[in-house]
Amino acid sequence: MKRYTGVFACIFVYFIAIAGSLLPAMESRADAMDDIQSRRAIRIAVPKDTPPFGADNQYKTLEGFDISIARMIALELGVKLDMVPLASAERIPSLVNRHVDLVISSLGKNPERLKQIDFSQAYAPFYLGVFGAPNIDVKNGAGLAGKSIAVLKDSIEDVELSKIAPPTATIKRFGTSKEAEQSYLQGESKLLAAGNVLISAFTKEQAENTQLKIVLKDSPCFIGINKNETALLNRINAMLTSIKKNGMLNVNAQRWFKAPLPDSVLHSSLE
Repeated sequence: MKRYTGVFACIFVYFIAIAGSLLPAMESRADAMDDIQSRRAIRIAVPKDTPPFGADNQYKTLEGFDISIARMIALELGVKLDMVPLASAERIPSLVNRHVDLVISSLGKNPERLKQIDFSQAYAPFYLGVFGAPNIDVKNGAGLAGKSIAVLKDSIEDVELSKIAPPTATIKRFGTSKEAEQSYLQGESKLLAAGNVLISAFTKEQAENTQLKIVLKDSPCFIGINKNETALLNRINAMLTSIKKNGMLNVNAQRWFKAPLPDSVLHSSLE
């Protein structure tokens, strides 16, 4: 029995030594940029049911603003694009567990998320605003005086609108976004307080007759990336800077959001 005990002890020491020799290799793991180039493909988490960022079209193929950005990045890096459609709750866990290399999925930035991952500069608009016809002159809260504004009752836009609307403004509160939208489109309300995503669902004619007047709350979207992936982050930011300067990002915004990019996106840089 003592003889076998000695054998087991030797085996145990051997495996401890092997495990120790693997640690340096794990610590020197190639970064995400090297991994992408080695496999000649980039795995990007994208939205699967969040139009106009990403959703199935009539041919059951994903399309949208985020899908376009994912394709641009793969083209920039010269690698194959592997899109991974995910629900919102799956985005960050999939990134942290390295099932994907990037998250391009209408992702907002907040202090809690910053503890887990890094973010690119802003690339997509997501805001609440007051919208109206081009001939209506409204530049700030004071300009709402005497005007009727449709809004979803008890929504964030309702709260923000109430902060700036003067007493003479008529805020028409509705039980659903659709009712508020119809009140505006039918001319019962001169203005509409809503999110830019709602406006993106307008027909071409409706969108052409609707302009952003006031931004109530601005929460642009960012590309998510794992911590300490400097090479990949720098490459992504360089590409975003380039397509902002050459107008390609604005063209993408006009197509999917039916509105130009706000300054919060166009002039965004690393904070």
